[in-house]
Amino acid sequence: METTDEEFQKPFDRYYSAVIDFLKKSWQERRNFIIIVIFPLLFLSFYYLLIASNQYESEAHFVVRSDGQNAMPASGLGQMMGALGSAGGSQTEGVSVNDYLQSHDVVAKLQSQLNLVEMFRRPEADIFSRLWFANPTPEMLLKYYLNHVKVKYETETGITNVKVRAFRPKDAYILAETLLKLGEERVNDMNKRRYESAVGVAKNQLEQAEDKIAEIQLAITHFRRGDQDLDPRITGETQIKLVSQLTAQLAQARAQLDAMKETISPDSPQYIAQKQQVASLEAVVNKQKSLMTNGRTSMVTGLGSYEELRIRQEFAAKRYESAAASLVKASETAMRQKLFIIRVVEPNMPVKSTYPKPIVTIAGTALVLMLVYAIGWLIVAGTREHAA
Repeated sequence: METTDEEFQKPFDRYYSAVIDFLKKSWQERRNFIIIVIFPLLFLSFYYLLIASNQYESEAHFVVRSDGQNAMPASGLGQMMGALGSAGGSQTEGVSVNDYLQSHDVVAKLQSQLNLVEMFRRPEADIFSRLWFANPTPEMLLKYYLNHVKVKYETETGITNVKVRAFRPKDAYILAETLLKLGEERVNDMNKRRYESAVGVAKNQLEQAEDKIAEIQLAITHFRRGDQDLDPRITGETQIKLVSQLTAQLAQARAQLDAMKETISPDSPQYIAQKQQVASLEAVVNKQKSLMTNGRTSMVTGLGSYEELRIRQEFAAKRYESAAASLVKASETAMRQKLFIIRVVEPNMPVKSTYPKPIVTIAGTALVLMLVYAIGWLIVAGTREHAA
């Protein structure tokens, strides 16, 4: 029996249909895997192996401490740093410096000193890694800066780690060195504000005491000029001594006069002379006593005003001494609490690029993508099974 062309063609049609069905089924089963895993890995491999620019990292470590700090670090490396005099530093100041090095202020200073934008737009930088805009906004520049500069404060040791990535080794080194200098400037500003805060009150009190002393001294000078008396106390003592002497002479003259009454006549020239001497002494004593006690311009009134000024002067002098001692103490305390930065590790000049890390990045991405695909496949398979 002869076979027709149609019968001869049937095996080939069945084989062709089977191949097409297999390819369709194979593509449908592998399409999601290729889209979710293979294509991204191919693109990532192409970028990291052929396009990505080398990036160099410079690292530095420092601590913030003060002379008056005695607290020892907790353990480990912090105990080793104890040889630097409790080099763990104050946690508050260390955290504040850490925060400052990641702020808009530092980015603005770096831009003015180093032209940070140009540093992040080097010609050798690839299009995906470089800073895209030549005139970025401050927020955009800060975000890019934080992607390339990492500042981490270790609470246990007090050490701050600074890591800087750039497209040139020298750029990374200069940027890390400048960050340390800016941190030192920040600490110096903190010292200045702390010193002014601690010493300012004591200085004001001392200035007030000086003004008060000057005011009282001027009042004493005016008093001496007005009364034409350099020291009323000495003048008073002299006056009292003079009155005492005159009183003694008067008593003696009276005694002589009483004795003469018994021996000679009251009309005798000797008796009359002695009587006149007693009267003269009485007049002088009364006058000197009047100068001491009577009237607004008396010696007692002047001495009282002068003593008041002297008491005020002594009180102002004690106040001045106390203010001066407070100023010295405040200055010493401020000096003991003065902060400074100790460089534990100086910035290094990179020789070999450390970024990007293509093998690690591709392998990690592949693992994540396969996990995502596996989770999605399980969800879809469970949904289908539940629907069936």
